[in-house]
Amino acid sequence: MVKLIEYSLGLSFANYGVRSQSLSGLKGVLFSPFIHKDFSHLINNSYPILILGGMLFSFYKKIAKQLFLWLFFIAGFWLWIIGRPSFHIGASGIIYALAAFLFISGLIRKNPRLSAVSMLIIFLYGSMIWGVLPTKEHISWEGHLSGFMAGIIVAIFYRNKGPKRKKYQWEIDEELEEEFLKENELKINYTLKKDDKPN
Repeated sequence: MVKLIEYSLGLSFANYGVRSQSLSGLKGVLFSPFIHKDFSHLINNSYPILILGGMLFSFYKKIAKQLFLWLFFIAGFWLWIIGRPSFHIGASGIIYALAAFLFISGLIRKNPRLSAVSMLIIFLYGSMIWGVLPTKEHISWEGHLSGFMAGIIVAIFYRNKGPKRKKYQWEIDEELEEEFLKENELKINYTLKKDDKPN
């Protein structure tokens, strides 16, 4: 919608992007992911967001909204801190944040389904890692790096929340047995007394 408005009215909203270390540029934290250079830029960012966002909301249903908001704002704010003094636009920071979160979260959780997601991320988007390096001047590698780091931090922070690994019956039985033994543990207290008689 934003790109269609720009195109039909001959406008450019690039100045609503993230302008690093500038108070007026803070508005870009909210607006920049919706602004793109051209339709090619828009399309290249749209399908990864749909795929990765779909994975997030499919596998992390109960906490997906808060995860997405954290990734969105942390990636944008860090870009505002470390970015070059120019306008940074596009949703690639969010793409990197989603990819990093899904990959790291799948690695640190003992859940086969999420581990499979990690492997899928490597297969589909493994080459993205080069995007965090300053290889091309016109590309906001700072945005990529900010998103990547945001994904890692959020994955670690939420490592104990969200989907749990399915436990087998024998694991449940072992846990119940351990709990029973702890509750019914026999305690023996010994009291040592000094002998009053001399040796």
